[in-house]
Amino acid sequence: MIERLMNLPSNVVDFRATGNVTREDFEQVVMPEVERLIKKTGKLNYLLILDTPLKEFTFGAWMQDVLLGIKHLTQWNRAAIITDSSGVQHFTQVFSALMPGEFRGFDKLDIDVAVDWVSEKSDNTKGKMDFNG
Repeated sequence: MIERLMNLPSNVVDFRATGNVTREDFEQVVMPEVERLIKKTGKLNYLLILDTPLKEFTFGAWMQDVLLGIKHLTQWNRAAIITDSSGVQHFTQVFSALMPGEFRGFDKLDIDVAVDWVSEKSDNTKGKMDFNG
């Protein structure tokens, strides 16, 4: 399931993935919030906390994630992926090379640094894993 987080900066769409993640999670939770933010700001600052293994994402969820990336290709600004999984960190590194914007992985202990970075409050990325070189 994907749910919105609360009390984060208004220039960020923010989500937590837990348990089984489906196509409907992207269609009903992620996409409307992404559309709202892009309409409001013209860019996409995206924060995702992964509290579930990637094997819990259904094929439909992966397809919606790809669609999100392609549909808003030019609006990506900053994306913070918060996870302790080295596999996800590697995938993010490969994905980052293909996408515009900045994508960075953060350990779960560095969530405050990730929020400040993705919301453009700070360029302080102490503790982050920089996937753009």
